Amino acid sequence: MLRDVVVSNPEIMSGTPCFKGTRVPLQSLLDYLLGDATVEEFLLDFPTVSRTAVEQVLQSLADSAHDAHPAG
Repeated sequence: MLRDVVVSNPEIMSGTPCFKGTRVPLQSLLDYLLGDATVEEFLLDFPTVSRTAVEQVLQSLADSAHDAHPAG
């Protein structure tokens, strides 16, 4: 579940959604992937973020996309 790995706290990065326990914004992952970087590259550049957290975020996004456009 997304809330298990992402937190939005006004006292951390002005409330920007970040990976839980870090100051790494969720947007950083999206920017990396949209810029053709791999998850591996993201994890190397942000070692405080776990692979499990990234996988949970990506799964949550995939689930949301599926729910928004169910197969007919």
